[in-house]
Amino acid sequence: MTQNRDFVLAAGGTGGHMVPAAALAAELIRRGHSVALFSDERGVRFPGLFDEIETHILPAGRMGGGPMGWVRAATSIVAGRSMAMGLFRQRHPAAVIGFGGYPALPTLFGAFARHVPTVIHEQNAVLGRVNRLVAGKVDAIATSYPDVERLKPAYRGKTHLIGNPVRESVLTLRTRPYPLLEDDGIFRVLVTGGSQGASILSEVVPDGLALLPISFRRRLQVTHQARVEDIDKVRAKYAELSIAAELATYLPDLPEQLAWAHLVIARAGASTLAELTTAGRPAILVPLPSATDDHQTANAREMASAGGARVIDQRSFTPIELAKQMQKLGLDPAALQNAAARARGCGRPDAARDLADLVESLDAPTSTTMIGAARPIKFGDQAAYA
Repeated sequence: MTQNRDFVLAAGGTGGHMVPAAALAAELIRRGHSVALFSDERGVRFPGLFDEIETHILPAGRMGGGPMGWVRAATSIVAGRSMAMGLFRQRHPAAVIGFGGYPALPTLFGAFARHVPTVIHEQNAVLGRVNRLVAGKVDAIATSYPDVERLKPAYRGKTHLIGNPVRESVLTLRTRPYPLLEDDGIFRVLVTGGSQGASILSEVVPDGLALLPISFRRRLQVTHQARVEDIDKVRAKYAELSIAAELATYLPDLPEQLAWAHLVIARAGASTLAELTTAGRPAILVPLPSATDDHQTANAREMASAGGARVIDQRSFTPIELAKQMQKLGLDPAALQNAAARARGCGRPDAARDLADLVESLDAPTSTTMIGAARPIKFGDQAAYA
């Protein structure tokens, strides 16, 4: 029987960090452990993710704004580190797990000072700035992709291909078949730009769908997540084009929307990709060009290479190009179902379980090399096995 222990999760800022942290928390709690979240004010605002979990808000600064901004950020991080160390004296955690982002820094620095075992989880296909900063000091690195840019070969011995944990409500989609698509049946499209929507999708998608052959256009049923400032204009556009569409600024039932979608048009954030590949839903992906280190383009490569998605660079994302890609996918039900299967083949549905195994194993070093042992991790042009 596993000994019950205490774990601290360090995450904050965006849903891309918070969702996998919540999935790990749920798995650890199922195993009888206690879990606490150390975050910032933004991280605790996500509804439903950590409602039942002890949460501590720590000061955390973001590097930027010139020398004065750096000083302010450093001051906040030092204060947060001191607070974390004090909480560690009370909790005695078995391990601290960081999920990237500047809010994780104070907690990880406190763990280093108190000699608490540490793991970092990287959601993207490019190692993030904060994870690059601490990668040399942590005990283990969990990745979501086999090919991770900016990950040094020197860290191969402690790197484990885990995947990106998703919520239980998404994981259950793994058992649901791709929705039946008939030649003349309803064609359901889900458009989502992440937790905040994406204006470029709102600008291009309605006009792109309007260019489809009328027989195809009449079959469309669209659910579109849009920004607050865009939603009225987008709703009016769909009405003008006579395209059946439901609009929302937030989709609390996103897993159910994903379940019935025949095609998803989305950004290429890490959580979006994890959900698409877990559920097995084909997609047209438009990576965010301003994403740090262009990590969304890197995220999309695996799914695109497998044949589960088509990627359109934002500079080329026009109504004409979208309509062209939609017809290639949507007018052949067999091809679309094949793309769904290929997307599903990229999924790593055991990510939460495997990450929990990894953090549990930190006090038993001989077992850690078994986590993800058969899965290749690539470092530049070299390949290693974690």
